[in-house]
Amino acid sequence: MTDTHPHIVWFRDDLRLSDHPALHAAVSSGAPVVCLYLLDEQSAAWQPPQARPMGGATRWWLAQSLRALETSLAAIGGTLVLRRGAAADVITALAREVDAGHVHWNEIAQAPHLAIADEVVAALADLNVGAHSYNGDLLVQPSALRTKEGRGLRVFTPFWKRILAMGDPAKPLPAPKRLKPAPKVASDKLSDWKLEPSRPDWAGGLRERWIPGEAAAQKHLKHFLKAGVAGYSDERDRPDREGTSQLSPHLRFGEISPRQIWFAARFAAAEHPDLGSDIGKFLSEIGWREFCRHLLFDLPDLAERNLQPSFDAFPWKTDRTALRAWQRGQTGYPLIDAGMRELWHTGVMHNRVRMVVASFLVKHLLIDWRVGEKWFWDTLVDADAGSNPANWQWVAGCGADAAPYFRVFNPILQGEKFDPDGVYVRRWVPELKAMPSKFIHQPWNASPLELGVAGVTLGKSYPMPIIEHKVGRERALKAYASTRNS
Repeated sequence: MTDTHPHIVWFRDDLRLSDHPALHAAVSSGAPVVCLYLLDEQSAAWQPPQARPMGGATRWWLAQSLRALETSLAAIGGTLVLRRGAAADVITALAREVDAGHVHWNEIAQAPHLAIADEVVAALADLNVGAHSYNGDLLVQPSALRTKEGRGLRVFTPFWKRILAMGDPAKPLPAPKRLKPAPKVASDKLSDWKLEPSRPDWAGGLRERWIPGEAAAQKHLKHFLKAGVAGYSDERDRPDREGTSQLSPHLRFGEISPRQIWFAARFAAAEHPDLGSDIGKFLSEIGWREFCRHLLFDLPDLAERNLQPSFDAFPWKTDRTALRAWQRGQTGYPLIDAGMRELWHTGVMHNRVRMVVASFLVKHLLIDWRVGEKWFWDTLVDADAGSNPANWQWVAGCGADAAPYFRVFNPILQGEKFDPDGVYVRRWVPELKAMPSKFIHQPWNASPLELGVAGVTLGKSYPMPIIEHKVGRERALKAYASTRNS
């Protein structure tokens, strides 16, 4: 029997129509469907230190993604209701308004999201409205992947082997073809939320670089598996080439699901067995995202607390001048500066370069990894509550499956190995575009004649290194040794 009471679908970090279990369940009921996105910055569980608001870049992406979702819903007869406030209050108010029978949402396995969902369940129970949550954000829920002691795994390789051994996840669900009309209700204006910058408008580079939304996510995936995955194992480390999938911000906002990527990649591997190793490497990167999310499930304070307590005694330095140079891409190391400028302009940074710039801040400059993590949180369009702090802790040497602290990336050698002709540096540090490739990653070693021909005046048109690599490395190792001894 068809339910005549409307069903509410609460959209969260899942701004898509396909493989959306909550939406699928609501549509399958045959009831009218009310689609809701709420901006919750008021629930108690969403206040520091339990959680933190989105950064500037992710707020910009959210605005574009909501517009894309609104357009997709309109095409199948639906509308997107925007509301702002504490989730339990907003959802119960809307349920009363439309006389809803049920509310559906996809679960997010993160402490603040789980706490808010519990509040919603309790509030709906008082109204005698059904509350239904579904798994739609991960390949495997954290509760299904535990050690014998009941805790999550802290090393990636056995974690990923366990997931692979489980076989394929559930197949992705199709997008609904039509939504049954629901009562019209008032909606906030997206512009009133002020998610996008205006004075100053720093998002020009983001608009040039990205088209948020489900359609763009699917397009990126198809293009990558058709034309970009060959050679991925090596090409993914080359910032001078287009060797990555460009899916990270789409995954961050759930414009595409891990299950969709999994099955598309598996299908491509079956069609082209010669690409099996590259596709396997690509899927392991999806697995790393999963690993970081599982870590966050067990460690809600991942962005604040050293996973390895021995690092609590580390002698971090406060150096505002050096920090500012790093943030502005003015360190005097071309690869570092190119990465930081790419980040500011586009909201992303190549993954290999992320590791190098993070290592430079933490090890060469001895600035607390949490400072860098906060900068990335505000400037990355793919800033993820699990991956961002987990990756910073990995580089710092204090996290799960962490790189040893004595591994200090040499920004000169990293540039020469992964950007050998300086293509990436010339793109983002145009003041060095005429430098010979031999010196593009170490312009201070060029002769006065070579610098003059390239139009470079060190210390004026381009800075000298703010610290010598050898000095920075030795200082870092000394600080690490003192921490271990203490």
